[in-house]
Amino acid sequence: MRLPSLDAPTLLFIGVTTSQSSIMKVFPEWSHHLGLQGASIAGLDFKPHDRPERYREAVRFLKSEPNAAGALVTTHKLDLYAACSDMFDKIDSHARFMSEVSCLSKREGGLACFAKDPAAAGLALGGFVPDGHFARTGSDAFCMGAGGSAIAITWNLMREERGEDRPARIFVSNRSEARLEHIQSVHLRMGSDVPVEYVHAPQAGDNDRVLAGLKPGSLVVNATGLGKDAPGSPLTSAALFPEAALAWDLNYRGDIVFLAQSRSQSRSRGVASEDGWRYFIHGWAQAITEVFGVELPTCGPRFEEFAAVAARAAGRA
Repeated sequence: MRLPSLDAPTLLFIGVTTSQSSIMKVFPEWSHHLGLQGASIAGLDFKPHDRPERYREAVRFLKSEPNAAGALVTTHKLDLYAACSDMFDKIDSHARFMSEVSCLSKREGGLACFAKDPAAAGLALGGFVPDGHFARTGSDAFCMGAGGSAIAITWNLMREERGEDRPARIFVSNRSEARLEHIQSVHLRMGSDVPVEYVHAPQAGDNDRVLAGLKPGSLVVNATGLGKDAPGSPLTSAALFPEAALAWDLNYRGDIVFLAQSRSQSRSRGVASEDGWRYFIHGWAQAITEVFGVELPTCGPRFEEFAAVAARAAGRA
């Protein structure tokens, strides 16, 4: 692996196409805004489901390099945890429960592993799905993809603390049966009474069939990475969203075909669409807080100012 030479405190970004991410423009502006004294960011690209030894090499580098302050992990959350969990000095309860890692930090000595997605996904979900939506509509949720983000989103939707405001049914689809078995094991440990159906969907048409059976007002999530990490959509061009569906594409860049599909049905079927930008903001905010120890609220004027800095840097303002 080609490892970077680090001359300043650096946050590593472990992903697939890191150079194309808006974070490369956003982080320097955030660093200045937060007074992080020249902190930098460096990307490490891996193929999806890469070889375990490559993940271990990156973690060894993070542990041994003095200027490597920590890391944010996308796409590889489950694979990196499976390959490297024995290398972490501390594992937080969410990471251990979900067998995933989205953030690594050296701030308190040793290498600490965190699953920040449950918090980030909950914040982003709450910003898109209105309070009381599921209690009011009796609708379903369909999550295409069974990786770390899917685990975090469904965990939030299934929590008993939501009371009646939980989906009537949850469907999770994935091309890999092993990933479906893993997310099912997490759900079983939760002990939730929300019915969940796990759908092996090697073809986009398999997802179309699930979509056709959803209730009006259902939440439909593209958590597959298709549209960013790989081209395309988990749905075919003939897919028909439920009336008044809430369509959430976790991608905010790339091809974003799923988002275009849902937006094309906004008038005819009342579909409301959201991209992954706010999830992006919350995910990075959680990691920066953990790695650099900054005090950053999750809502309110200071958070919105933080988000506005990102929007300007990424050309979304």
